[in-house]
Amino acid sequence: MNILHSKMRVTTVIAGIGIVALLATGCSRGGDSSGGSTGGSAASPGITDTTVTLGITTPLSGATAGPGTCTVAGITAYFGDVNAAGGVKFGDGKTRKVNITALDDAYDPQKAAANYEQLKDSVFAMTAGLGTPTNRAWREAAIADQVPQVLVETGDPIFSDTKQSPWQLGFVPSYQNEGAAFGKLLAAGGKPHKIAILSQNDDYGQGYVAGLKSAISGSSNIQVVKELTYEATDTSVDAQLTELAGSGADVFFNAMSITPLVISSLQKVQQLGWSPSWFLPSNTSSPSAILQPGGATAFPGVYSVSFAKAAASPAVAGDADVQKFLSDLKTYANYPDTPAFPHCSWSYMIGATLDQAFQKMTEPTRDNFMSALRSISDYSAPLMLDGTSVTTNQDGQPAVSTVVVQKYNGKGYDTVTSFG
Repeated sequence: MNILHSKMRVTTVIAGIGIVALLATGCSRGGDSSGGSTGGSAASPGITDTTVTLGITTPLSGATAGPGTCTVAGITAYFGDVNAAGGVKFGDGKTRKVNITALDDAYDPQKAAANYEQLKDSVFAMTAGLGTPTNRAWREAAIADQVPQVLVETGDPIFSDTKQSPWQLGFVPSYQNEGAAFGKLLAAGGKPHKIAILSQNDDYGQGYVAGLKSAISGSSNIQVVKELTYEATDTSVDAQLTELAGSGADVFFNAMSITPLVISSLQKVQQLGWSPSWFLPSNTSSPSAILQPGGATAFPGVYSVSFAKAAASPAVAGDADVQKFLSDLKTYANYPDTPAFPHCSWSYMIGATLDQAFQKMTEPTRDNFMSALRSISDYSAPLMLDGTSVTTNQDGQPAVSTVVVQKYNGKGYDTVTSFG
């Protein structure tokens, strides 16, 4: 099956690779599947002498199913290859294969919370799932249960605040990081620009806007002339776009997370005869899935940020990392196509980062895992762009905190150092 198009309402199964565990896997707090003891500290749920099980709650149906399915495919591909080679050699001397159990939350916070409750006693850690509201829905429960909620795909900085909780860590750059990168590019140019803003009315949108505004504060050449919001449940933002088009802005900062809305926004702005340069978040700026159907070449420039090589870009077609990534996706995740969304790459990198932490673990416990995970510095994970790295020991920052600004060229992206 092609998992990009599958819509599974209960448990996602990546067929034929032996990587998806039954929900009961790892319920024992110690011992392997034959009853052997792990020795030393009592093992946490979800880990034995031979396996470790990871849980994911993510949207596998609904408007965000494309990116959500990628969050399972990438990590499945990474550990599928590792498992085929025998597994991960942990720091305690034992070699374990990595099992993954993924449940569909359809980007619904209530479903995400229910999925966590279903998984928490059978998995060693929760990881990779997409979404700010969905990850926030069970964050407090995970803290209370002392279940790691790590390398999740949300830029909400709350997941990287160790003062609030030692049990969480985000993976992708914070929304503030992304917004600030674009603001710095604008301010550095020295030319006058008027910005119109449309943002999602939640922590996601607010984070992007805060990052932008912090970077342009004090810049006399940059002016925000109109700012509106929309709800994540909205099916149209035509009214907001019409109002923003009358603002006279030459730059449109669109902090939007819903794929269909981004496409329809690109199309609507053209119908209105408004021709600004755009900024789009990294998770809704796919060339093939969003920009091409939206007709993005009609605008002076569409900009986004990234830290990962885009497999669909002709510029990296011969890259060894990209070729292995695509091969692993096809072989171990039954994903034959070149991913349209960056989340496949991100979750592959998440797998590699977890691998690094597992190799550092000296005890089969969640506490020891968090210590190991928090000790990674300047790790160049597969698919990382030059100038970016995984560093997990910076309080208040996710595993990846650096990005590069890129401009859409009609097929992929080119890295840029100036605006225009």
